[in-house]
Amino acid sequence: MEKLIRVLVANRPRLMRETILATFADQPDIEIVGEVEDESEIFESVKRTLPNFVVIALDHPGERPLICDTLLHEYPEVRVIAVAPAKNYVVYYWASLDIHSSSIEASEEGVLGALRNRFATPN
Repeated sequence: MEKLIRVLVANRPRLMRETILATFADQPDIEIVGEVEDESEIFESVKRTLPNFVVIALDHPGERPLICDTLLHEYPEVRVIAVAPAKNYVVYYWASLDIHSSSIEASEEGVLGALRNRFATPN
């Protein structure tokens, strides 16, 4: 079976990281694309490995980690699973888009105008 889910494990402490790695090891559809010991290495590892998920440590359950906001802003296609083992608490974060629309003239000119003015604010 092809590995479909790419995971970067960036959890600390080491024992927690090893537990997570062991949990995923026997899953045929999950590929561990990297392991990060230091939070400062997460962005470079995400850029290099292009994971679908990043598993991080959650120091304060109920509070979204700052790294989560920064990571999802830079890589909105990535999902984050934050684990707080001491509190038996896990949370899943993802980014979503607001979708906007504007009517344009139903003509070649209308479509070309929309393409050329894609950065202009619609009326």
